[in-house]
Amino acid sequence: MRAWRAVLRSTTPTPTLVEIGPAGVSGVRSARRSSTIHGRSIGNIASALHPTQGAAVADDELVHVHGFIRTVRKQKNITFAAVGDGSCLDSLQAVFPPEHAESLSAGAAVSLTGQWTRCPPGKEQTHELRVSHLKVLGDNDAESYPLQKKYHTPEYLRTLPHLRGRLPFNSLLLRLRSQTIATITQFFADLDFVQTHTPIITSSDCEGAGEVFTVSSHASQSSPLHADSRRHVPEEQFFRAPKYLTVSSQLHLEALAQSVGRVWTLSPTFRAEKSDTPRHLSEFYMLEAEMCFVDDSNQVMDVVENMLRAVTKQLQDSRIGRELLQARATLGQSGEGPCAVSAETLRDRWQGVVKESWPRVTYAAAIKNLEDAVSEGRARFVFRPSLEDGLQAEHERYLAEVYGTGSPVFITDYPREQKPFYMSLSSDSRPVEGGSTTVACFDLLVPDVCELVGGSMREYRASELIEAMRQQGMIKQTLLTSVANDDKISEGTAATRKVTENIDASMQWYLDLRKYGSVPHGGFGLGFDRLLSYLAGVSNIRDVVAFPRWYGRCDC
Repeated sequence: MRAWRAVLRSTTPTPTLVEIGPAGVSGVRSARRSSTIHGRSIGNIASALHPTQGAAVADDELVHVHGFIRTVRKQKNITFAAVGDGSCLDSLQAVFPPEHAESLSAGAAVSLTGQWTRCPPGKEQTHELRVSHLKVLGDNDAESYPLQKKYHTPEYLRTLPHLRGRLPFNSLLLRLRSQTIATITQFFADLDFVQTHTPIITSSDCEGAGEVFTVSSHASQSSPLHADSRRHVPEEQFFRAPKYLTVSSQLHLEALAQSVGRVWTLSPTFRAEKSDTPRHLSEFYMLEAEMCFVDDSNQVMDVVENMLRAVTKQLQDSRIGRELLQARATLGQSGEGPCAVSAETLRDRWQGVVKESWPRVTYAAAIKNLEDAVSEGRARFVFRPSLEDGLQAEHERYLAEVYGTGSPVFITDYPREQKPFYMSLSSDSRPVEGGSTTVACFDLLVPDVCELVGGSMREYRASELIEAMRQQGMIKQTLLTSVANDDKISEGTAATRKVTENIDASMQWYLDLRKYGSVPHGGFGLGFDRLLSYLAGVSNIRDVVAFPRWYGRCDC
């Protein structure tokens, strides 16, 4: 190592030129100038356009840039081109003789070499690239190119998922997704959570809604209707029994949590829900986490609150955050027209998330507040709020505005009948009006988006879990005749073993977790794409997903 360092010291530095491409991957070749650029993208170079951020490139530096032509303006003696590589919202202005631009059009991929030059005072930008060499890497069919220099509606851009990512705001959303994943990964690592990969193909419907996609081989085209679940089941089963695309990783995460204590995953999730709203997709990403040895849902809510606060603080301090505000301040770049969320509103939204101590309100108190609002004339709803019918989107929106005052709000302790079988009873098992008991669960509501996170304590006792499954019809009543007169099914009795043996085989492994050293545990699931929509101020979830799938649409 010392010898190698000696060689480095004794060798005369060779001037180099670093080629800068869309992914920041660099190649080095000889250059005539003594300075170097170390693998920076246009986004890094463009920091020189903002004096407050400091110059990333020295004046008169010789640079090499790869990117796509966004616009071309040809004059008699000079040509101006805006070049971008997706690494920033701004374009780099390139200047070159008109003979270099004879066949150049918006959308073409180019390689440019030139001098990074300070512009005279009074120009919109502080620097420009005076091109000495231009090479077209990929021609563009200008006549048929669908992304011309004009406003395109979000609806139109959704028909071009393979191209819309080239637009500055859409590439910004891709970078927002990447940064958010990186922040969350670090957050969980600091808390000793283990990232895991759960299966996409599953045996069960975790949520019990029945809105699942059935997996079958290509050979099984015709499929009869399943009598119980109304799912189409192939005649010849590839896996010997019906399997489905996952609707949640929770059940598998519970198994893994009992191995390492704390786990999380970011996984694709699928719902065969025929819903055509701005908040729903057929394929989307869920961020889910499970933790063992916790006995209070407040501990789970603390993790959710701290995680989202960390993500938003990171966004506020990042270039991506500044670019989101910049895009909103100059409406039109966002692709959402005059109805887009303003920069001020977006800034206030972020500030609401980073506020300390989000409100935590019981379901019963929330319903009471809604009923009082209606009776006192402070609000009008299409659906009358009631304990039995649950919260509608309009109710959730009102609660987020009233209780949260700009920050998210947790609604806790829902009636047992409204939630899945795996949730445990609230610590005090307090009944709500009508005698229904509550479960130790929560939904996190945020303004505009409404429900963003759902979580609960999981029922970890075998007998109580079996009873919950029986009450929700997951065990056929005919199988319970021998224990129908029992006041309570106790773990370890012959009756319990009889019921367990007759539970659907696809759930037997889940019950095994309660038989072999189960511990108190809880977890949550967060709609990751909804989170991105909220942070970016994008009203339609289909616009934050690169290739969105929803009912009736799966284009490429």
